[in-house]
Amino acid sequence: GTLSLFTNESGGIIDDLIVTNTSDNYLYVVSNAGCAEKDSAHMQDNLQEFRAAGRDVAIEVVDCALLALQGPSTAKVLQAGLSDNLSKLTFMTGVTTGVFGIPGCRVTRCGYTGEDGVEISVPANRAVELAERLLQSSEVKLAGLAARDSLRLEAGLCLYGNDIDETTSPVEASLVWTLGKRRRTALDFPGASVIVPQIKGKVTRKRVGLTSMGPPVRQHTPILNLEGKVIGEVTSGCPSPCLRLNVAMGYVEPEYAKANMALQLEVRKKLVDGKTCKMPFVPSRYYNIK
Repeated sequence: GTLSLFTNESGGIIDDLIVTNTSDNYLYVVSNAGCAEKDSAHMQDNLQEFRAAGRDVAIEVVDCALLALQGPSTAKVLQAGLSDNLSKLTFMTGVTTGVFGIPGCRVTRCGYTGEDGVEISVPANRAVELAERLLQSSEVKLAGLAARDSLRLEAGLCLYGNDIDETTSPVEASLVWTLGKRRRTALDFPGASVIVPQIKGKVTRKRVGLTSMGPPVRQHTPILNLEGKVIGEVTSGCPSPCLRLNVAMGYVEPEYAKANMALQLEVRKKLVDGKTCKMPFVPSRYYNIK
């Protein structure tokens, strides 16, 4: 599996999704829940075009819920409910299997936290049952969206609707790595005529990581250079529980996109010192066999 993007003809990002090329000769697509309807419409529109060109393609929507089990104890907790060997399941690989007696689950070693972990696609009518079974372990605790948001931000991961949207190009968002070399050459994806020239050309803004002390910065916080000129805007921000300072990401004019550039952030009409920073802020702990 891999992180991929649906793009529109103007080069914007419709959604970011996990797409898995399964061993059963189909693609398994997990979209953002908030984008499910427009993603489905996007695929259905293109489905007709593909069929008209004589291609054999179909779309099946499965009624599944998604549970994310994340953190260093993931393998220990989950292995008790699997017949498959989790040590062989590396980052971004998945398997369809039974989980604690619930058949038809897809377990993928990924997650939105920067930690080792899995996302489990489970039949929707058995999601509560699986959650309750996992919570029987003393290692497992429920985590709210605020905890998940701080983890994904520490990991430098974008949130759709905040850090990327239909007005943002993959180049502006520093997501060029999602575009394969063949696709860049063939220009055979929506918005390619806009996106590919940006790779070696210029854009008006770039996504960067930011750190600061003092009051935390939030979405829409203005970013200024040391001369007081507004050069961009924060798209996500929060105090980092791991680093004990504020972390954020936002978009700035390209000349300010280098790491360790001093700048200012306007919080409640007061300026606080900050600087650009490489991401992830906290090193990722994905499971890869070396």
